[in-house]
Order: sequence, then C-alpha cells, then structure tokens
Amino acid sequence: MSSQINHVSVNAHDLEESVDFYVDLLGAEPIATPNFGLPVQWLALGRTQLHLFERDLQPTSHHHLGITVDDLEPVYRAAERRGAFDRKAFNNHLVELPGDVVQLYLRDPAGNLIEIDHYGADRLPEDIRAQLKGLWDFNPQSEEQMRGRLFVSDQLGTP
Repeated sequence: MSSQINHVSVNAHDLEESVDFYVDLLGAEPIATPNFGLPVQWLALGRTQLHLFERDLQPTSHHHLGITVDDLEPVYRAAERRGAFDRKAFNNHLVELPGDVVQLYLRDPAGNLIEIDHYGADRLPEDIRAQLKGLWDFNPQSEEQMRGRLFVSDQLGTP
C-alpha cells in the first residue's frame, strides 16, 4: 500500500486574514472549495492542499505543520513584516537540525504553529544565519540522534 498526505486542515479565527497570511508568506493559491456549511477555504500549496476553516478554537502549543521551501529568505522577510516569529515552542525561531536543515517557526493569525523547512544554512543571508541556533544548543544529542534526518533536500520533492 502506498500512502501520502494530501492535505492538512487548520483553524482560522478570521478566514480572510488567514488566507491572506498563507498567500503572502508561501504563495499559496486559493482554489475552488465545496460548501461545508461553515466558512472554509482550500489553498493549493505545491502538490498538497491546506484547508482553512473558521472556528473559535485555540491551537495547542506544539502541534504544527511543516512546509518545505526552496528559498527561506522571502518567507522570513514576510514573517518579519507580520511579526509572526515564534521563539517559545522550540526555544528560538530559527533552529538548525542535523543534516543541514533549517527550521523557521511561525504562528499564523489564529495562533497555529508553522514550521518552515529549508535545506542549507549556508544558503541563508548573513543577517538571518546570525540568528540560527543548533538544536544541540538546547538539547544534548547522542551520535545516534545526530544521524536523524528530516525528509528535506536541496530540491523540492526529492528527499
């Protein structure tokens, strides 16, 4: 059996505001959406969909969605303009994992945690790279743990 995730659904307190956030940050594209009897908007995000639904719900502290980008800088700059960085969940808004993967942690307008994944710390501009902290700076890592790899590569779609 072959499986893959085809969409992720997250809450929005203000659907229009959340749609604007994902369009601005990630270039998500609003697509035709069926009527579910509540405010919902589907967004195309590469070959996956992000479904936003408007409800008065509070997100949890660490549940998140991870999105790979081939260029972190424009996402970083848009998040910076919006004041969207999350420095609490994982101790810093920019974290380097073993295997040269950079994670940028953000909160969307409804407070959902988003992890933006990017391959190659050396590909980041100096001002962004200066804010990067290694996961090992916060949590000791064994040799085995340092071999752990997130499925992110230097080219989207090929881990």
